[in-house]
Order: sequence, then C-alpha cells, then structure tokens
Amino acid sequence: MSLTLDQVARIAHLARIEVTPAESEAVRDKLNGILAMIDELQSVDTTNVAPMAHAQDLAQRLRDDAVTETDRRATYQAVAPETEAGLYLVPKVIE
Repeated sequence: MSLTLDQVARIAHLARIEVTPAESEAVRDKLNGILAMIDELQSVDTTNVAPMAHAQDLAQRLRDDAVTETDRRATYQAVAPETEAGLYLVPKVIE
C-alpha cells in the first residue's frame, strides 16, 4: 500500500499536525516505510505460534499475599460522626 500526498495531508489534518508541502514527501516516504513493515509482519505465518504475554520468557517476581496490617476499623469508626453496621453514614447530598 502506498500513500499519496493528498492522503498524507488528510492524515496530518486528522492528527492535527501541521505538515508543510515541502515536508509532505518526506512524511509520505516515512509512512510508506511503516506501512511496508506492517505488510511484511502481516505476511509471516503464525498459525503454530502460541500467544505470549511478553517478548521475553520471564517469570514475574510476586510476593506472598499475606496480611501485614492489623484490623483497626473499630478504632477509626470510634471517631466518626455516625456509623451503622460497620459502615460510615454520610448526609444525603442528592435528592
């Protein structure tokens, strides 16, 4: 696929990028190079390739899911203006 100068001007307009007529040919060549690379990638047969989450086969370092803080809800709710059944009560602001 090859772009024309009119298509480059339209893409620049849609992207809100100012491209002068002198720059249009250079931008067209760069975009055509990108599109050629995409076409090359699309032509590769990937039917027997399993999807990967990352380009490198790395193991993610995870920490144990362990509680490190104590439950202090009763302490925090003791200073709240109003609570009920472990929930904070707030005034109604929308009718």
